[in-house]
Amino acid sequence: MTENPDKTTSTQTLAESNIEKPKNSTPTMLRRVLHANEFYLFLVLLGVSLLIQARSGQFFTINNLLDLANAMIVPGLFAIGAHMVLVSGGIDVSFPALGSLAVYAVARFMVDIDFRGPFLVVLLIIMAVGALLGAFNGLFTSQLAAPTLIITLGTMNVFAGIMQGALGAVQISRLPEPIDKFGRAVLLRVENVHQGTQSILPATFIFFVIVLVLIGFVMKYTMFGRALYAMGGDEQAAIRVGFRVKWIKFWLYVIVGVIAAIAGLMSVSVTHQMNPTDLLGMEMMVIAAVVLGGTAITGGKGSLLGVVMGTMLIAIIQTNMIMAGIPTTGKRFVLGLMIIIGTGISAVQLTRSRKRQRLTAE
Repeated sequence: MTENPDKTTSTQTLAESNIEKPKNSTPTMLRRVLHANEFYLFLVLLGVSLLIQARSGQFFTINNLLDLANAMIVPGLFAIGAHMVLVSGGIDVSFPALGSLAVYAVARFMVDIDFRGPFLVVLLIIMAVGALLGAFNGLFTSQLAAPTLIITLGTMNVFAGIMQGALGAVQISRLPEPIDKFGRAVLLRVENVHQGTQSILPATFIFFVIVLVLIGFVMKYTMFGRALYAMGGDEQAAIRVGFRVKWIKFWLYVIVGVIAAIAGLMSVSVTHQMNPTDLLGMEMMVIAAVVLGGTAITGGKGSLLGVVMGTMLIAIIQTNMIMAGIPTTGKRFVLGLMIIIGTGISAVQLTRSRKRQRLTAE
């Protein structure tokens, strides 16, 4: 039988067209970068930094950068925990009160017994107390079909009430020896001979880096992290896929409790005193930093890179605005503006996402 040459040619042409051609990934990567919230946040950070540098000439000095890194430690730790909760579709406002209670209870006990043991023992006990208080949050959020904002608003007042009422919280000026000693440990010390000022990077910065790396690994490479994103995207879909949502919620708040307790310990170590009310009221600022970093307030989206950048922006506003000629009375205005902008960005992203989903379904 003679083969039809036209058929053979058309078959070859079809086969060649079905061969997957190598794709140029550069335009795709460029589009991803340009559409990423982190890219625009970087531009904002760069603009604010250059403005302060132009007005003061001090922003990019090593002293100021060390002070900025120091200012990011406690809110940065809190922001990591808040990011995990927001990604899962919840909102936690109890973490400053939780961290304060965990540190105050342990510090007061160790002052009473004049504890002089290793710092590691103090750290582990405070982490255990933070886990216990976090489990209190986790029990309610996993078992009650109520908004996590309402639940954690209640537990925030419970934690603050226990500290200020049952424990009769007062300022502790003489910290336990291991906490005070750790708080004085320095990674880097820089002196500005022209201004006669000195800046340090305390050893507490190591804990910020360690927690950031560990949680970054958990969120990106473990089923627990994937479950949090799935729950934030659609909790019912996550249940249908097979995730044990209640169990994951419980352990999420245990982990957040541990992180909050570490943040409280770092704060006390750096300030060299325990003021029970120092951390209370930080929740809105921290959540603003997380949302500014691109974490969707409705859940299911966000990155720790954005969280760090958002925290850096808030820290710059808190510590460097005076350099730009903005009085301290205007700081609250700028912080409030950042909260509105961050929430607005999150709302716009959510609207666009829902519109794309609707168009795809149609």
